[in-house]
Amino acid sequence: MKIKPLSNNVIIEQFKEEEKTKGGILLPQSAEKERPQQGKVVSVGPGKTNNQGKVIPMNVKKGDIVLFSKYSPQEIKVEDKEYLVLKEEDILAIIE
Repeated sequence: MKIKPLSNNVIIEQFKEEEKTKGGILLPQSAEKERPQQGKVVSVGPGKTNNQGKVIPMNVKKGDIVLFSKYSPQEIKVEDKEYLVLKEEDILAIIE
């Protein structure tokens, strides 16, 4: 199944967090962790429509590695794979 976001929405596959601390201690699955704030863009909508009806193109593209706001994404699950959906304005930077 393919996911095609609408408007200025972006689908992101988040990077998995390290399971070890810097000192080499393995963390159990039950350890409380914060969501990583980086991910890879999987799909991008066409862009936002302004008041004149013109579509404003997106600044991000499929394959970009991005840094995003911690609490803005919505979590979805498609075919046993987890993704994040967020608006383009919630993306803080493209990592090169």
